[in-house]
Amino acid sequence: QVQLVESGGGTVQAGGSLRLSCAASGRTSTLYAMGWFRQAPGKERNFVARISRFTGRTDYADSVKDRFTITRDIAKNTVYLQMNSLKPEDTAIYYCAADRDPSPNQYAGSAYDYWGQGTQVTVSS
Repeated sequence: QVQLVESGGGTVQAGGSLRLSCAASGRTSTLYAMGWFRQAPGKERNFVARISRFTGRTDYADSVKDRFTITRDIAKNTVYLQMNSLKPEDTAIYYCAADRDPSPNQYAGSAYDYWGQGTQVTVSS
């Protein structure tokens, strides 16, 4: 089993920045990739970003490209999401996720095996 714990959420004004962290523990050697999803009130949970644990390859949702950056620290089993130029529409609960195998649809939540409890990000206008 793998446990994921997010931190770093909070409230920021539009145009500001936040950095989220996700620390993995347990059988982390079984992980293939880690990523972030977000869910705004009354909306579906959507893919934000993903990083391969081994190659460092990254993928982003179009809505966050050029504003968000996902990185990893293999030694610490931690993934980070640096969020810049935040907009009110970025307001959501952000969830860390991890999967054990490559998936044909890495943008779907169903591809992920483990989830964190979520951290709230609020961007005020």
